[in-house]
Amino acid sequence: MAIMTAPAPPRTTAAPSTSSKSRRKIRDNLTGHAFLIGAVICFALFMWYPMIRGVVMSFQRTRRGETTWVGWDNYVRIVADPSFWTAWQNTFYFTVLALVLGYVIPFLVAILLNEFRHAKGYLRILVYLPVMLPPASALFLFKFYAYDPSEAGLFNAILAGLGLPTSEWMQSPTMTIPAMVIASTWMNMGSAVLIYLASLQNIPGELYEAAELDGAGLVKRIWHVTIPQTKLILALLAMLQIVATMQLFIEPLILANGAGTQDSATSVAYLIYQHGFFQNDLNGAAALGVIMLVVLAAFSAVYVRLSTKEN
Repeated sequence: MAIMTAPAPPRTTAAPSTSSKSRRKIRDNLTGHAFLIGAVICFALFMWYPMIRGVVMSFQRTRRGETTWVGWDNYVRIVADPSFWTAWQNTFYFTVLALVLGYVIPFLVAILLNEFRHAKGYLRILVYLPVMLPPASALFLFKFYAYDPSEAGLFNAILAGLGLPTSEWMQSPTMTIPAMVIASTWMNMGSAVLIYLASLQNIPGELYEAAELDGAGLVKRIWHVTIPQTKLILALLAMLQIVATMQLFIEPLILANGAGTQDSATSVAYLIYQHGFFQNDLNGAAALGVIMLVVLAAFSAVYVRLSTKEN
């Protein structure tokens, strides 16, 4: 007689605990966390710590190895210096001119290159070539070859050939900033042109065809199709250019030997360099650096606010 046995109940596995899931997730992403920790350490040591240290130094004064807390005295002393306002005036003047030339010209060059059907690669290399030169070498070429105040200089030779009056360029207080803008635009526009080209190639061709059918000319196609389709890149590069040009330093240092004629080339960044390395006033340099940080942060906040509202 067979004995009937009840079937064994199905085996149930215990659900993994939350802690084991977390450990597995961390183990699976261990490589990513390791790279992230390395980046955080580098930022902390080489960016965040110097920034915080600079803010602290701006409220201190160091004399003969002794550091004392002086509050806002460094800021009052820096703002009372006449060269402070001259440096900001020159910096803003350079930034405005750089936006007119260094921001508009690369966009127009990108539109022109985008219309070419042949030799695109060669033309892009030609436009990007100045970016590959070391900035100091490019500026020395401008200083001793293009901006030579005699008629042997490239620009003066061109002006003389056209029957126009020549210029002293870097020796002239009125031409110092425009001359630096020209050199800076030539050196740096290659990167912006390539970014604009990549953005232009993402615009659907149907939009241009529809505009042409509506009778739109080149200017109207650029205004009603190209600019609206690339406004995000235009806004981003405008903000980056403002931040970069307001940190003007190497151009006055090489082209104008620092301050230039009648302080016509003194920038805020060069004034920080002067306080720190020529006057041995590290606390004043730190205060000036904090002021620049606040100004650039304000520009960035305005950009983020406007872009968020636009989105």
